[in-house]
Amino acid sequence: MTATSPTVLALDFDGVICDGLIEYFEVAWRTYCQIWSPANDTPPDDLALRFYHLRPVIEMGWEMPLLIKALVDGIPDEKILHEWVIIAPKLLLNDELQAREIGAKLDNQRDEWITTDLDGWLSLHRFYPGIVEKLKLTLDSGVKLYIVTTKEGRFVQQLLQQEGVNLPARAIFGKEVKRPKYEIMRELKQAETDKLVSLWFVEDRLKTLQLVQQQIDLEDVKLFLADWGYNTQAEREVAQNDPRIKLLSLSQFAKDFSAWL
Repeated sequence: MTATSPTVLALDFDGVICDGLIEYFEVAWRTYCQIWSPANDTPPDDLALRFYHLRPVIEMGWEMPLLIKALVDGIPDEKILHEWVIIAPKLLLNDELQAREIGAKLDNQRDEWITTDLDGWLSLHRFYPGIVEKLKLTLDSGVKLYIVTTKEGRFVQQLLQQEGVNLPARAIFGKEVKRPKYEIMRELKQAETDKLVSLWFVEDRLKTLQLVQQQIDLEDVKLFLADWGYNTQAEREVAQNDPRIKLLSLSQFAKDFSAWL
């Protein structure tokens, strides 16, 4: 018998709960300028739109300024879309840069921005329609809610609090935990003593869901790909044809859990 609602719900943040594309581009551009010192610190007119389109290739924050570097260097969008895993390491090597070094600069840019203009920073994030209400209803229903994200947990908590969603820090697994998401799924599952625990995970990255899928001990975790997030049409088609992964729409997400199935 399949459970029609979760006892534990794990959600990715960026691309599932919150659309931070405008902030992503702005902080990535500032970091790019800090590292590569372009002659003009105003981005080309079409750069932001190209960046938004290519956002699905990004797995970790440090890649964002590198994506801007690739675009400024004239690497074609289609090539980036299909070969980013090859392009990114080459760009690092060419400029003798470390991923953690870029990541630290990106986080510092965010920290400085938050310190000096919190309202401005918050204003560049958009929660997807119906999401905040669903989070509040879920918390009120007794379902255990967790955020599992590659974003810094403190940034996530700040944004949620702004919307009146008071999730404790222990329920937010951010970049600082330094563990793959499938390991966090394992921890969430093991933390429940009830053998009838039903763990559902919503993510906008197909690859992340496939990694969970590969873990034999997580075969009972119900997996959902958010079709409104940072993924491509090709990835959505793969999910549609995978019996283990449910393709979830934003309108379904806002409804009762039974509508997800």
